[in-house]
Amino acid sequence: MAAHTTDYISTFIEVAEDCPAEAAQEPPSATPTIAALHYQLIAEHPFSRTSDDVIFETYARRKGMDPGDQRAREEFFSRGQACLRSSPLGKRYGWGIVSDDQGRVALVPRESDEYARLAADPGIAHTRAMRSRRG
Repeated sequence: MAAHTTDYISTFIEVAEDCPAEAAQEPPSATPTIAALHYQLIAEHPFSRTSDDVIFETYARRKGMDPGDQRAREEFFSRGQACLRSSPLGKRYGWGIVSDDQGRVALVPRESDEYARLAADPGIAHTRAMRSRRG
């Protein structure tokens, strides 16, 4: 069974064109929403998890599963999964997501100098978070 991946290598996912947040906002964490879990997993330990790690751990936590269950992870990635371009962080909350040369991710607030630097960097790949509405 072929494994799918959501990982990007040396890529900057810029905020969606229709993102309403002028500045990055921490998603409300009262309930474990996808946005709150993505934020928590990436912000707590920048460049320690890949996109696949974040996507699977979010899924496992929401389903009450063990995020370390390798068989469940293999089963999960036996089908294609939405990548971090579809995360509410870039669509709604104003966070760019940068991946390093090993696919590990970190958050970058859209109003920051680091965001402007990454957005202008020709040495990395660029893509955007998915729009919330059709263009």
